[in-house]
Amino acid sequence: METYEFIVLAMLGSFMLLIFTGFPVAWVLAGVSVFFSVGAIFAFEYLDVDTYYLTDWNIFGIIVQRIYAQMTKWVLVALPMFIFMGLMLERSGVAERLMTNFVNVFGRFRGGMGVAVILIGILLAASTGIVGASVVLLAMLSLPVMLRQQYSPAFASGIVASSGTLGILIPPSIMLIIMADQLSLSVGDLFMGALIPGVMLGCLYIAYVVIAAWLKPDLSPSRTDLPPITAKVILATLWAVVPPLGLILAVLGSIFFGIATPTEASGVGALGASILAAMNGKLNWDVIKDVSRKTSVTTAFVFGIFLGATAFAVVLRSLGGDEFIAGLLTGIPLSPGGIVLVILFVAFLAGFFLDWLEISLILLPLVGPVVASMGFDLTWFVVLFALTLQTSFLTPPVGFSLFYLKGVAPPEVKTTDIYKGVIPFILLQVLAVTLVFFFEELVLWLPELRYGA
Repeated sequence: METYEFIVLAMLGSFMLLIFTGFPVAWVLAGVSVFFSVGAIFAFEYLDVDTYYLTDWNIFGIIVQRIYAQMTKWVLVALPMFIFMGLMLERSGVAERLMTNFVNVFGRFRGGMGVAVILIGILLAASTGIVGASVVLLAMLSLPVMLRQQYSPAFASGIVASSGTLGILIPPSIMLIIMADQLSLSVGDLFMGALIPGVMLGCLYIAYVVIAAWLKPDLSPSRTDLPPITAKVILATLWAVVPPLGLILAVLGSIFFGIATPTEASGVGALGASILAAMNGKLNWDVIKDVSRKTSVTTAFVFGIFLGATAFAVVLRSLGGDEFIAGLLTGIPLSPGGIVLVILFVAFLAGFFLDWLEISLILLPLVGPVVASMGFDLTWFVVLFALTLQTSFLTPPVGFSLFYLKGVAPPEVKTTDIYKGVIPFILLQVLAVTLVFFFEELVLWLPELRYGA
């Protein structure tokens, strides 16, 4: 093994070990970058190694230039705007109306409340994109009601946690914006490519809930205390769907039809969510200040990791990390499709210990060029990668949706209930990854339709 390969492995290994110390990830990334950039310069000089990798102090100037270049990208303006939109929609009262009306229609059937939660999760995903907000909101609205109706705690917890995670995949997705930036892809293409797989995953959830409730009636008893379904009930439900559906059309429709860029559409979404809150009498200065504060904190958290990961990636590439990773992947005695499966498996395992943001910023830029060199469409691969990373929200020990849910769940819901409840939904996510892997048109059909291909 050459000297630079040893340093690359040491850098990656140090990062993985330091993650478990509890230090903030942004500081770990930046600290490892500085340590190994200085260490590599002295190591190559001391060992008198003839290499073109990282031999002078200009690396720090390169890091500053790269960070500046990243921060001047207009597409990143969409991040705080979409975060604001999601948080404002959470406070708008739209979800409460949806829950009340959906329960009146679906609640009388076995598994009906679970179906209602998933449908609301799909609508929230397509109009917020914030997993934490969706999981907490769905848990607070539906979990106590489901438990009162004798739903199994594990079954109810799995439904709520998995439905809330749909927001990270179904557009407008913060994850897809960052992935598009990392590989210089069109955000609009990724949004269109992820739409069908995201809705398909939601449909798989619904199918599972219906079948499980039919096979095991004790999981979700039916309700008999609801009013009969009348035209008035149906019209009220349809009317409750109109506001979030209108917001979805305003945001995604303006992107898909070329009326607005993703950055401009994020502004439309933020304004639309504010209007919905005002229409429901929920908009006041306290709400505006609270949503703005949370938006600032969340954005700062994301960009802190973003800056640390940028420095980490610059140093790793300067050490020959790109060539080392490419050599490892292409040296695997498998077909190109097999190599892609290995990459997805590594991302799946990483999701047990790392957040999707770190994986997207560190692993994706390293493997993306390798996948492109093998002839695969990068839009397809990125959506497949994103679908795989969605499992990171449900897999212990650091599945964030599990933490969000436990934080607001009633006391009778145990941590073991939550872990058992999400297992079938993780398997459904793996099934969705398999379907997208074998049927590329699930991702590519809408982008091709847009360009008339």
